[in-house]
Amino acid sequence: MSISQDASSYNGMVQPAIFEELQAKIDEETQVRDELKGILNTLEKQVESLVKDAQASILKQCETISELSKVASRYPYYKYYMLWTRDIQNVVFAILFCGWLGDFRSGSDTRKSGTLYTIDEVGSLLGVPVNLKDRDAFHLSVEDYLHGLISLIDELARLAVNSVTLGDYERAPQISNFIKGVHAGFQILNLKNDALRKRSDSIKYSVKKVEDVVYDLSLRNLLPKKSDEEGVEMEVQS
Repeated sequence: MSISQDASSYNGMVQPAIFEELQAKIDEETQVRDELKGILNTLEKQVESLVKDAQASILKQCETISELSKVASRYPYYKYYMLWTRDIQNVVFAILFCGWLGDFRSGSDTRKSGTLYTIDEVGSLLGVPVNLKDRDAFHLSVEDYLHGLISLIDELARLAVNSVTLGDYERAPQISNFIKGVHAGFQILNLKNDALRKRSDSIKYSVKKVEDVVYDLSLRNLLPKKSDEEGVEMEVQS
């Protein structure tokens, strides 16, 4: 049978089977999406549970730091500063990370994930004064806060990669906007602390790492449209 004869045998009509097959593929993709969404919803609830568990642990750490503050304030601050500075930085990081994932303060004072706690807010949670200049007592220094913030950026860069691996395509653009804002803030600071200045240089690599992730998502047309319209408001106090 010739091509013309084969075509004429269908009387110019398109076979319904073609669209039935396409519909079957669409239904299959819909089932896959629904299955993935179900898993991601479970994961989101688990993350919320994890954040709550982390909050309880952080609150206990805050109580310990409050006790440390009472004892340490009896002595010259910088005489024993190196004994606790790393631990303070780790707690600051934990607070910033937990706050970024979802605010752990109760009551009406709530905020969306992706926001940054200021140094005063962290000091309030710890129950210690911030950046004291008028007396020699235990306090949260600007340097320790910034070290904790850099640790947050390092962790968020890893989170961006892991989120995409798990099928969460909204997180990476959110993280990208956030760390770009932090990086811009660090550019304003005139850092005198050598260790802090060297660590802050690593932020640009985190920015590049997450930008590459977002770019890859854009090439695969996986970027959520709303992510282009969302901004991140931050306040970095120095």
